[in-house]
Amino acid sequence: MKTTRRTFIKGTAGAGGLLLAKRALGDKLETLVAASSKNQPTREQWIPTTCWIGKQDCGLRARVVNGRVVKLEGDPNHPRNVGTLCPKGAGQLMSLYDPNRVKAPLLRTNEKGVPGTWKQISWDEALELVAEKMNEVRERDPRLLIWQKGRSKAKKFYDTAFVKSTGATKMGHGGYCSDAGYRAMEYTIGMHGVMHPDFRHTRYLLSWGWNITNAGGNKFCWLTWPQQLVKAKERGIKVVSIDPRLRSAAHFADEWLPVRPGTDLALALALCRAIIEQGTVDWPYMKKYTNSPFLVKEDGYFLRAEPEGDEEKGKPLVWDEASGTAVPHDTEGIEPAIEGEFTIDGVNVKTSFTIFKAHVADATPEWAAEICGLEADAIRKVARELGENAMIGSSIEVDGMTLPYRPVAIMAYHMAQQELGFQALRAMTMVTMLLGAVGAVGGQFTDFTWKEYKNWKKLDNISIKEETNIYLKNSKFYPINSSLPGIAAKVMMDPEKYGVDYVPEVMILHHVNPLGSFPDRDAFIKAYSKLKFVAAIDPWLSLTADLFADVVLPAATMEKYEGPLSATDQYTNAVAMRVPPMEPMGQSRGDIDIYLDLTEKAGLLYGEDGYLDHLNKALKLEDEFALPLDEKPVVRDIFDTWSKAQGIEGGIEYFENNGTYIKGPVSAKKYYGYGADPVFNGVYPHRLYGESLLRYREEMQALGVDEIYWQDYTALPTWRPLTLDASPAEYDLYLGSHKYIEFKQSRTPIPMMVEIAPMPFMEINPKTALARGIEDGDEVWVESHHALTGETRKTKVFVSYRESIRPDMVSMPHHFGEYVKHSWIKGQGPSPNGLFFTGEGYVSNTADQTYLVKVKVTKA
Repeated sequence: MKTTRRTFIKGTAGAGGLLLAKRALGDKLETLVAASSKNQPTREQWIPTTCWIGKQDCGLRARVVNGRVVKLEGDPNHPRNVGTLCPKGAGQLMSLYDPNRVKAPLLRTNEKGVPGTWKQISWDEALELVAEKMNEVRERDPRLLIWQKGRSKAKKFYDTAFVKSTGATKMGHGGYCSDAGYRAMEYTIGMHGVMHPDFRHTRYLLSWGWNITNAGGNKFCWLTWPQQLVKAKERGIKVVSIDPRLRSAAHFADEWLPVRPGTDLALALALCRAIIEQGTVDWPYMKKYTNSPFLVKEDGYFLRAEPEGDEEKGKPLVWDEASGTAVPHDTEGIEPAIEGEFTIDGVNVKTSFTIFKAHVADATPEWAAEICGLEADAIRKVARELGENAMIGSSIEVDGMTLPYRPVAIMAYHMAQQELGFQALRAMTMVTMLLGAVGAVGGQFTDFTWKEYKNWKKLDNISIKEETNIYLKNSKFYPINSSLPGIAAKVMMDPEKYGVDYVPEVMILHHVNPLGSFPDRDAFIKAYSKLKFVAAIDPWLSLTADLFADVVLPAATMEKYEGPLSATDQYTNAVAMRVPPMEPMGQSRGDIDIYLDLTEKAGLLYGEDGYLDHLNKALKLEDEFALPLDEKPVVRDIFDTWSKAQGIEGGIEYFENNGTYIKGPVSAKKYYGYGADPVFNGVYPHRLYGESLLRYREEMQALGVDEIYWQDYTALPTWRPLTLDASPAEYDLYLGSHKYIEFKQSRTPIPMMVEIAPMPFMEINPKTALARGIEDGDEVWVESHHALTGETRKTKVFVSYRESIRPDMVSMPHHFGEYVKHSWIKGQGPSPNGLFFTGEGYVSNTADQTYLVKVKVTKA
């Protein structure tokens, strides 16, 4: 069925009601502002800025009356939202004026581990105390200082300059988001991201765990991808949803494959086998741009030439069919064999592709159907349609360039967070590799320009170390590592088990609430009880801060300078800036101001290797544009200097007056892998066969770690039963979590959002519920089970019937629970985070969190 903009609007009608509520709120605010200004002339402005509350920094126009924002509208010039706003974007006006915001720096006056009692202190007192505690541990051992972020909106200022100038250990949120997919793409094809299509040209899309109208997707939050999907549907794209829940894909999906949770790897392997069997393989791509022709010895390692010059190891060899000899893979003018077995100087070898083909030989549709809970014919149909729509051998002209045309792709993002996530995403990428879709017009993409990401080489050359850090970087436990805070919490609880010789003492929380946002709250409570000092930078008093912070530094929300912010929609090259539409509320300060002040108090702002020095390097400010290292800058001046260094006439005033700076369309040379010179910008051969993964496995085994750590370090993605399936039979349902766009990354509940979703419901299939005597709307007990330790956890929640969910699965929304000290959310109900576990068996081999556990459900 074709989808029009009208049907899309119908499918997301809830947003319209929220926008009406926003308008009503705006009118009230305007009345209040006017009433307070009776004796003053009314001064009205429209200030362009960007959304602060969501992920993708959409363009905003703020209506400001007498210095107060009274209305927010989408900026029609911003490529990502093109004048629209999602409910959160409109609703953040209420966050701006939220009476629950922290109004001044706070100092704890009671013991930690219980709800805090607080007194207001001055900024000087607060900053001096935080700086003193930072320096105290830095002088003894910089590893004792942790900087934990949620989502930082100006990474060069926070993640880079602050972390490097202090020597702190940085931990992010990516291991809870989609980082298993990031690591898989970085390792396999060298790009930074997960998976998305070229919507302008894609004809056939596998929406693999993508919550089409109620979440984000790779790189973006909500508005951009659905807008592009609607246009693609009008052109006739076919969408197949692969998901245990149909979610809000609804009529946007042409077909639904309700895959059993956590079995995506098996399905991807079956698709690979079927594509090979039906002969729809792009042989030129596989031969030239992947390591499929590399010769592999019986021990699993590449046959290599003798090292030359300063090479540590020789180049992998391929079999040249023209000369009948083995030659280095990058030899000019050769015809590499992609299949075959050979004996070279008495050494038996096979091509990587020959090994891969044998590896998937048993992954028949029938085999995968049993594992995945699908019909074998449905799997065959998807493989057939992929092959037909890939149009292998065809080309198309774009920007005057004739490029390969392979209009099939996968959209996948959060679903990467599963026990076999890294290898599942590798296998899914192999589906598109076989079809030659990687980097082709209409094909598979992970980023918006084709450039090598730093991990392309790093992840292939990890030196596994006995000594490691608090999140086990480069360790024998998780050599490929996404710095998961949950792992750090486990290590803090038992450092000796993991061979770590320290426990962090000081933590700075940057817009993050681990006790509310991360699974396994109990682990964080135990770990954070060991911290000697915690400072929180946040507009609100989070649950984590309320229990463990010593100092709270109130951050501004949208009323600050922040950036530079990408404004690309993948086809337009654009940049934006967050410009303050009004002065910060109360005594709050912009984040960059806070870090400038804090590093100055700590003696780390000035001079070589100081904050300003690292900021110059991060922003690439050189020569006449470099910030003086002996002078504290004003934040606006930093952005003015950066803007002028980019050649933007008027500097920061351009953004203050115009909003988004449009550089022009992204050219085919930058966007498409085949448009680059050299092809793929030289980032190949793509790793079908992961030789280094085999090396890591063997080194981990030699270092004596348990099988649970090394079992998924295999050269080719290999299916195995999930750890959680070892739970007793009475735990017969899979519990997963899902997201509501009304709350996703909303930082704090907004009354308009709470009004339409005041409490959580656990989705359950009616057949499953009725078999347990559970009616729609009943309250139930949900008990989870840890398959390795036997630990159980329990909570009560109300149920909602959903025929669009597998009978063996239940799902709870992620965003509930009283996770911030806030009057608007009291009594909202439970979060599934209290039922999930972290650590062994519940993270991937790359230390990425899973959101799946076995549960039993009984009527309360």
